[in-house]
Amino acid sequence: MNKLLAGVAAISFCAAATPLSAETVEEDATAFGARQSVIHASLSPSGDKLAYVASVGAGGEALYTVDLAAGTPPQRALAALDVMSDLAYCNWITEQRLVCQTIVSREDESIGRFISATRMIAVNSDGSEPNVIEGARSLRALSHTYYGGGIVSLNAESDDSSILVSRLYGKESSLNTRLANQKDGLGVVSHDVDTGREKRVEAPDKDTFGYIADSNGVVRIKGTGNATARGYSKDELAYFYREQGSQRWQPLSRAEIDSQTVDGFEPHAVDAAGNVVYGFDYGDRGFTNLYSIALDGSLAKSLVLSAEGADVDDLVTIGRRQRVIGASFATEKRLVKYFDPGLRDLAIALGNALPGQPMVNFVGASEDERKLLIVTGSDVDPGMLYRFNRDTNELSPLLPVREMTEGRQLAEMKPVTFPAADGTLIPGYLTLPTGSDGKNIPAIVMPHGGPSARDEWGFDWLVQFFAARGYAVLQPNFRGSTGYGKAWFGKNGVKAWRTAIGDVHDAGRWLVSQGIANSEKLAIVGWSYGGYAALQSQVVDPELYKAVVAVAPVTDWRQLIEEERMSSNFRLVQKFVGDGPHLEQGSPMRNAQSFAAPVFLVHGTADNNVDVEQSRDMEAALRRAGKSVEYLEFEGLEHSLRDSAARKDMLMRIDAFLSTNLGS
Repeated sequence: MNKLLAGVAAISFCAAATPLSAETVEEDATAFGARQSVIHASLSPSGDKLAYVASVGAGGEALYTVDLAAGTPPQRALAALDVMSDLAYCNWITEQRLVCQTIVSREDESIGRFISATRMIAVNSDGSEPNVIEGARSLRALSHTYYGGGIVSLNAESDDSSILVSRLYGKESSLNTRLANQKDGLGVVSHDVDTGREKRVEAPDKDTFGYIADSNGVVRIKGTGNATARGYSKDELAYFYREQGSQRWQPLSRAEIDSQTVDGFEPHAVDAAGNVVYGFDYGDRGFTNLYSIALDGSLAKSLVLSAEGADVDDLVTIGRRQRVIGASFATEKRLVKYFDPGLRDLAIALGNALPGQPMVNFVGASEDERKLLIVTGSDVDPGMLYRFNRDTNELSPLLPVREMTEGRQLAEMKPVTFPAADGTLIPGYLTLPTGSDGKNIPAIVMPHGGPSARDEWGFDWLVQFFAARGYAVLQPNFRGSTGYGKAWFGKNGVKAWRTAIGDVHDAGRWLVSQGIANSEKLAIVGWSYGGYAALQSQVVDPELYKAVVAVAPVTDWRQLIEEERMSSNFRLVQKFVGDGPHLEQGSPMRNAQSFAAPVFLVHGTADNNVDVEQSRDMEAALRRAGKSVEYLEFEGLEHSLRDSAARKDMLMRIDAFLSTNLGS
């Protein structure tokens, strides 16, 4: 179990770093394959108690609580030890009571897919009196998520022991009879975590998918989205708002969704004092900006923050009332622009004072915000959890985010750009093994997943494993990545796969041209869409990469569409992927005869993101074509292979595969 350093005013420093050359592959795979030690953390309203969700065993989680003022050891309050269950988060509601959300994966034989079921549980800090607030249910036959409610607000109109919870109503509901009626849909209740008593706040609405409460715990925004007669989600969202003191819903904005992206104003938080809603929308230059819209009936829209050449994509909030304190965007590194001068100055001061000048993130606070929960980290620092007392200026280290990597010397991740074939400069991150001169060494190109995503500067367990094994790693943010505006995203990395995969190829060519990579020891490794990109690189140019590793990859887009036919988001996936010859031409499974390099495939059988049949069919296609392929399958694991033992096994097998085929 993690060691808790509660109540220590001075910052403690790690022991001397271990030389990487002294580590065996098993030691490296154990350290970097281990899941995060701390998954989620929360401060009680007083700020004197800590709750944290920690990894337990290979694939389990447990909730621990600590009285920081008394200096008592951690006490286990709740556990989810089955790898098919996930204890996602736990938040303090009172000084004694917490609310947690669990996610359980199970196979739905009616659709032949794994589905997720969520539920919320209230529990005392010592684990006593657990109470299921909401069981998992679904009103739509095509839904792959059985929803067990979500927290709309941690404060319900100044009632310290009540929270606002979204809830599904309908024929499949197991509601208290005093709350049930004939209407189906998503509503909101006020739930008292001490007594279990509930009061309806919002009547159910069959078209509503979510609610947003303001900082006073009053529901002010709802989002709606219609479905077709067959149960498929449509591609337009509509948002509505209420003026202060009113119960009448009025139109706020509309947005178009394209499976993985949203075009239009999307609300995120409501500030009661300013009577405005904060949200994101595209600006005139095609980049996402942060805006505020007045909720006084005028709908006056104001630009709050924009960034040169980058999408502003994250709202920074703090505390029980989720007060908006800033927003962030990623250029070479992620930057936070604070609207709160005091927290801005504190973040700068702490970052400058801590060893290595890490990034500082405020992740929790007491009710009065005088005691803060902080996580720091960088590319060479997986992170440390601290409590900071603003009254005494005491910074107390609590827990390492990744205990297994403590004391290790990690490799630096440096922002770079390289030219694509058409001259476009592609941004990315280059990590060289510690102590290497970066010349003529084995190298890996690692395209990210998504494809509507991007890589960022910071700790990456896969990158650090490969760097520890002596590989240079280049992570390209190819065209089709998010974070760089509409033009960079283009038609997306599926419809415009030639552009995206071309950029990924040019990443490898650049490593060779710069003398970093030995051309005979160049590999490509990817997960999810990154796994697709790794495989598809063989269709474009089978001679560039000498070994291919694909974890949970899409291998055929038409097959993906068919897999989603029994899902409510089928039409959205169909729209995102498109139709035409690019689906056959962009399918590595349909072009297995083009492969020259050996392939290593990895997949979990409980993957409800990319079905395991994608890898099984890819293996079969390669074998029929007489190509070299190895396949590692993990029973009962989902898309992220959330199991330390499995990840260790995978890393050791990949290391052996690369060593054999690259001669490294």
